[in-house]
Amino acid sequence: MDPYTIFADIIAGRAPASPVYEDDDVLAFMDIRPVTPGHLLVVPKTPARNLAELDPETGGKLFQVGQRLAAALRASEVACDGVNFFLADGVTAGQEVFHVHLHVIPRTPGDGFGLRARPRSPARADLDYLAGSIRGALDRGAR
Repeated sequence: MDPYTIFADIIAGRAPASPVYEDDDVLAFMDIRPVTPGHLLVVPKTPARNLAELDPETGGKLFQVGQRLAAALRASEVACDGVNFFLADGVTAGQEVFHVHLHVIPRTPGDGFGLRARPRSPARADLDYLAGSIRGALDRGAR
């Protein structure tokens, strides 16, 4: 694994950032390309290119810190009405920086940010089939 990303430089203090939170495991800072004011990134200090490489405890910590940041965003001058968490895992999912990172995106009415999708209504048999396939992968030790 090539450990270099801009996030590695930020964590090491070699690149500028506007930090919001830091502990032994994670760093949270302002996104330099925010989709809404107050958009934050939470990154593990130990590099992991994708979720499969991420230590599960550290993954849990990302979301714990994200939860605290969501409350702080609501209580700060950002004064958002809601918060979206977004984590892209892989190119097809939209990942651009290959160091796992959780986006914490404050939301206000009319902010212009949204998710676009075309929900489907599959037959229960199709849902049951895929559920069985996923359970099988879990039983085989998929992480």
